[in-house]
Amino acid sequence: MTGARNVLWIMCDQLRFDYLGCSGHPHLETPNIDALAARGLRFDRAYVQSPICGPSRMSFYTGRYVRSHGSSWNKFPLRVGEPTLGDHLAELDVRTVLVGKTHMKADLAGMRRLGIDPASDVGVRVAQCGFEPFERDDGLHPAGPYDPDPPYDAWLRALGYQGENLWEEWANSAEGPEGALLSGWLLEHADKPARIPAAHSETAYMTERAMAFLEEAGADGRPWCLHLSYIKPHWPYIAPAPYHALYDRRHVLPPVRDPAERQDPHPILAAYLQERFSQAFARQGVRERVIPAYMGLIRQIDDELGRLFRFLEEKGLAETTLIVFTSDHGDYLGDHWLGEKELFHECSVRIPLIVADPSPAADATRGTVCDALVEAIDLAPSFLEWFGGAPKPHVLEGRSLLPLLRGEPAAGRPFVVSEYDYAMRRARTDLGVPIGEARLQMLFDGRWKYIHAESFRPLLYDLQSDPAEFHDLGADPALAGERARLHELLSGWARRPASRITISDAEIAERAGREIRANILIGYWDEAEVAEARRRGTGVPEREPQ
Repeated sequence: MTGARNVLWIMCDQLRFDYLGCSGHPHLETPNIDALAARGLRFDRAYVQSPICGPSRMSFYTGRYVRSHGSSWNKFPLRVGEPTLGDHLAELDVRTVLVGKTHMKADLAGMRRLGIDPASDVGVRVAQCGFEPFERDDGLHPAGPYDPDPPYDAWLRALGYQGENLWEEWANSAEGPEGALLSGWLLEHADKPARIPAAHSETAYMTERAMAFLEEAGADGRPWCLHLSYIKPHWPYIAPAPYHALYDRRHVLPPVRDPAERQDPHPILAAYLQERFSQAFARQGVRERVIPAYMGLIRQIDDELGRLFRFLEEKGLAETTLIVFTSDHGDYLGDHWLGEKELFHECSVRIPLIVADPSPAADATRGTVCDALVEAIDLAPSFLEWFGGAPKPHVLEGRSLLPLLRGEPAAGRPFVVSEYDYAMRRARTDLGVPIGEARLQMLFDGRWKYIHAESFRPLLYDLQSDPAEFHDLGADPALAGERARLHELLSGWARRPASRITISDAEIAERAGREIRANILIGYWDEAEVAEARRRGTGVPEREPQ
């Protein structure tokens, strides 16, 4: 493959790993995503570093675990100076561009402390998580007028829509008798069509904006990494026609739940069962109302991706563009008696991941499925390698996926890790947990899923004998040895240094070698001892340059 290389990185919000045709859903049709899987590699065991939007995305964008970058919940600022994918690719003269959502919260206090103007070129990059914001829109604009309008709302206004909050009143609401406004926030309205046609929806609009960037990029000539980050199928669960009616209760799979899960559950799970969203999804009829809309939103994304992929072909970009399709986390949708995401069952922490490498080197794996354990943080080093950059293992904690894409020998990952900070949730206050202890860490080795809960006993699931994760074995005395083994693996992971990012291991090794060969006579007794040290090559320490 010759010519400039590019990356199209597509992310959906709250898309489950098992809600695609290619991953086995019996009713949901996703022909364009399936076709992407047929010409790429589908990773069947991919896991996020946190099962909630903000920290998951910060791990995607930094290539680092949550315990390393520190942005542990939605709108917790990513600290100034944390290197991002955009910083790494800028060194290679690659444009790293955003269309859609990031959930990034800028560290404005840190920027003020360092004298960085948020409106400057540097300030914009720092505030936008390293991206060039071609179009930034996180999609959640509830509750009345807001200023300034996001570009999407301004676009709707230019089309003639009227109101104070066009995102909420039109794109995410339905219309009742005599024009009554039916809010899409309310689950009872999920079966109704949004007030706008599909062509005016957020999904279609962001696809248009992505194509607008591709037009511009063609004139620019530099290689690019475009992050197209769709806002859906994240709630509000409401779809425009005809997508609102493509599926109905006949297409809703039975919930993955067991009465035993609610009998003496772990205290944290018990607290989450009391959350409003869990109580709602446990009610009779809610799943049958919501899931068809969720499926319709996914089908719309698939249709829009078909339009985008055809555009890439027409522009001659398909043969030079690495395409990645993924999600930032899943959605319980009533499984395990829960709503939302945030805990570590497969439907929440496991994500779809498809990578289509157009280079001939990837022909051997094209159309196959990889069952290696991979993590969200693996994408950043993959992109760096794709663009020809040198590895940065002292900064990027993930592993490049390119060897797996090309069928090359690669060291398998022995486990994956995900983290969650529930300090903002009712569970913490109900349980009386101090903010600093409201933390969960999951380690999954392909069979055993171990969850460390600060101040509580751990949770443990055996996905070999219990793939549905119904039975928590965290208190089973017969498995004390297994829990101790997994705890030591997690503890060993936590002890790895992750804060030394300003100097690489290679630089340390080179500097140590110079010190061995130096001539500063520190700690020696006499000339004979110095001569012997030099003969053996051990040398003496080198004085630091002044």
